[in-house]
Amino acid sequence: MKQIFYPFIFIMLSFFIFFSYKNKTNVPPDSKNKWIQLFNGKNLDNWVVKIKGHPLGDNYKNTFRVVNGVMQVNYDEYNGIFNASYGHIFYKKEFSNYRMKLQYRFTGKQIKDGAGWAKRNSGVMVHCQAPESMELEQNFPVSIEVQLLGGLNDGERPTGNLCTPGTHIVMNGKLQKNHCFNSSSKTFNGDQWVSLEILVRNDSIISHMINGETVLTYGKPQIGGSVENVDPKVWKSKEGKPLKKGYISLQSESHPVEFKNIEILELN
Repeated sequence: MKQIFYPFIFIMLSFFIFFSYKNKTNVPPDSKNKWIQLFNGKNLDNWVVKIKGHPLGDNYKNTFRVVNGVMQVNYDEYNGIFNASYGHIFYKKEFSNYRMKLQYRFTGKQIKDGAGWAKRNSGVMVHCQAPESMELEQNFPVSIEVQLLGGLNDGERPTGNLCTPGTHIVMNGKLQKNHCFNSSSKTFNGDQWVSLEILVRNDSIISHMINGETVLTYGKPQIGGSVENVDPKVWKSKEGKPLKKGYISLQSESHPVEFKNIEILELN
């Protein structure tokens, strides 16, 4: 028995050491290796709301709320009138180098006076200006927007796109000044949950992933272009300044949407 038992222990230990080493080598060397929940599934603690036409912290008509463990953007208290009340909910601190992931889905119908382009449209804003620096009537924060679109059951409508409110980026080696860029993702119709992951590397590289597939990559985010409902002089003097860090926010643009499992992994 001893002649069989000891080799068995040796083999088992060898397997344990091998797989432990293998798992360690799969961890990125620059990763802190700890995903942090930004949304606790219970309330909006650590988040602050800014809605156009309303002061910071005023969650106008309960636009952002927590229901059954998910963060909802809901317009059932608007009495059918959106009135261009574009909103954002910001996490409380800035980030620079990280991976962020969440799941989202569109639900219900768009509020009646929402813009046509905003149907089944939302976004995750990264490298945002500070929420307290937004002007009262400002539509969108200066940021890089990971645009989220739901299918309209008619043709292709990719998601995980890029829009650039008050910003420019470099793509294919050239400074790009267009406002929006489509990703290579497929179209997602209905109310299915879709997984989004964003890789942000300071002011160098940003990548969008949908359901585990990279659909768009670009770099060198920087301030540039117009900002709606803001004195142009405010940002013109900062044109070309690299965006090295910023806040993260989620949008309300007139179509109900839900978010869950919002997590971040900071990188060195």
